[in-house]
Amino acid sequence: MRSLALLILLVILSFGFAANEILIGVTQPLTGNYAMGGQLSLRGIEMAYEEIPTVLGRPIKLVILDNKSDKIEAANVVTRLIEQFKVSAILGTYSSALGIPGAEIANRNKVVYIAPSNTNPLVTKDKPYVFRVCFIDPFQGTVMAKFAIQHLKAKTAAVIYDVSNDYSVGLAYYFREAFIKLTGNPRSVVTYIAYQGGDQDFTAQLTAIKKANPDVIFIPAGIVGDAALIAKQARELGLKQPLLGGDTWDLPQLIEIGGSAVEGAYYSTMFDPRANLSPKTKDFVEKYRKKYNEDPGYLPALAYDAYMVLIDAITRAKSDKPEDIRRALLTTDYVGVSGRIRFDQNRDAIKDAVIKTIKNGKFEFVTIIKGE
Repeated sequence: MRSLALLILLVILSFGFAANEILIGVTQPLTGNYAMGGQLSLRGIEMAYEEIPTVLGRPIKLVILDNKSDKIEAANVVTRLIEQFKVSAILGTYSSALGIPGAEIANRNKVVYIAPSNTNPLVTKDKPYVFRVCFIDPFQGTVMAKFAIQHLKAKTAAVIYDVSNDYSVGLAYYFREAFIKLTGNPRSVVTYIAYQGGDQDFTAQLTAIKKANPDVIFIPAGIVGDAALIAKQARELGLKQPLLGGDTWDLPQLIEIGGSAVEGAYYSTMFDPRANLSPKTKDFVEKYRKKYNEDPGYLPALAYDAYMVLIDAITRAKSDKPEDIRRALLTTDYVGVSGRIRFDQNRDAIKDAVIKTIKNGKFEFVTIIKGE
């Protein structure tokens, strides 16, 4: 990450931007609880920038600021990007909990904000200047409920979620609603129980789940480390049911912390190098492997696509003015490395879901579930 740190330092210390440069703001959690997600997302943006550093015949300057994994700072950073740096558009942060306050500021100031991986519906809701290149939690929750019922033959489920995290609260709710609807049984979600972000002991919640004896356990943790700890403690208590999660599970920390406890777990995400999502996927994966000596996950792929979708809109608008960019984004039909990207009436991407599992200590591709 040394090169990233140097780039950020140079950008923040440089206040004398050239007159003809197009400034694009980037907000990510590069420190704090969400730092892994922010750093991986920044990799994707950097790769895209290296490929296309100019647009409309003008150089692009990335203004990268750390929101420190803090909701208040997430809003402050977006304010700085708009008021101090006068950016034309903003590439948003990892984590819906950070994306919601930042998107609110951008929309209020009528500056385009593109969220690469925020799945909570509130990120774009009633915000005409805010877009996202990923699917949303109502779809993701339904996908995992369908998978549990159709592939795992589950008739009952338990849900344990982080009450302090917007993403976790939302995804838990949508999974529960979909599971009840699909089973036709209002009592099919036998336990719906919360924990507080930062907790280390989940014994009370897991004991309640063990007593209810569900067929599957859904853990839409906002922080991947929480999911790994819950999995470990669940296995220690003798819970043997399949564990299910959402896209935040798609990080190496899940296996590093969870170990054998997450073996056989399933989760939904938006990208896998082995999924046939786009003609552009293979080339991106090869470049990423060469640069970082590992396979890319969903975060660098979506961040890469977010940058490319923005450049595509600026090119078609023939302008770097936020209102012109916004209008161009509305008619986007772009094939990215994570698949085809179009926006619905809420400016949410219509995307497919990728289901993955953990097998022999590695992430494995299972299947693709088509978007609406």
